Amino acid sequence: MEGFYVELAKLFPHLSANLLSGIYVFARLLGFFRMAPIFNRKEMPAMVKLALALMFTFLLTAFISPKLPVIQNAEDSMLLSIVLNFVVGGIIGYMAQLVLLAIDAGADMINMQMGLSSAMVLDPTTSSQVSILTKLISLLGILIFIQIGGIYWLVQALIRSFDIFPLYATSLPLAEIVNMDYLIKMTSNVLYMGLQIASPVLLATLGQDIILGVISKTAPQVNVFQLSFLFKPVFGAAILVWIMPMLIGIINDYFLSYKNIF
Repeated sequence: MEGFYVELAKLFPHLSANLLSGIYVFARLLGFFRMAPIFNRKEMPAMVKLALALMFTFLLTAFISPKLPVIQNAEDSMLLSIVLNFVVGGIIGYMAQLVLLAIDAGADMINMQMGLSSAMVLDPTTSSQVSILTKLISLLGILIFIQIGGIYWLVQALIRSFDIFPLYATSLPLAEIVNMDYLIKMTSNVLYMGLQIASPVLLATLGQDIILGVISKTAPQVNVFQLSFLFKPVFGAAILVWIMPMLIGIINDYFLSYKNIF
């Protein structure tokens, strides 16, 4: 295959350059769509993803104005470049996915504290069982991400990656593709951000547990254990509705604080 492109480049240099570059761009877009939030959701059919990848391939190939490289190793240079381009696209998408994982962590904490762990549904995105409340807050985070321009950040990062990692490169400059300081901070603060999102509900239900414990000691005839199953979901839902405007602001500020990683 590599030798074919070498011979084709001699006859039609511009056609060959665009064709070979289009293959590499398409590989990078496949990795990007496989890992990036919104695009990686299984609710979006695979044919739609392939159509988007082809459309972006035509646009980006014309945008970057490719030039045919001088191929020195005809055995593995093309395959290595395809694999590396796929990895680069996957890294860019995974960075954005890590930002949204903190929202899912906070939703799981709220769900567990409210006692709604038994209300589970199948999430087609991850092929696993998730709670209804976790799914709701996760979708809320995705909507906020779209509203503040998250898709524009992802596309901008993908375009910038062609300057940092050329199509025909055979080494992966990881420190230049992603901001490692932001990456370390983002991964280490997933639990912290989850606690910040869930803290109002956690504190409210903790206060309720203390009150029920006092009632249990002062009036042993009251079935406090059974009452907790009734009070926790209702009280937690009321607190969640009350703090929802503040929760949206916290999630919005969290996304804006990490936009520089792109």
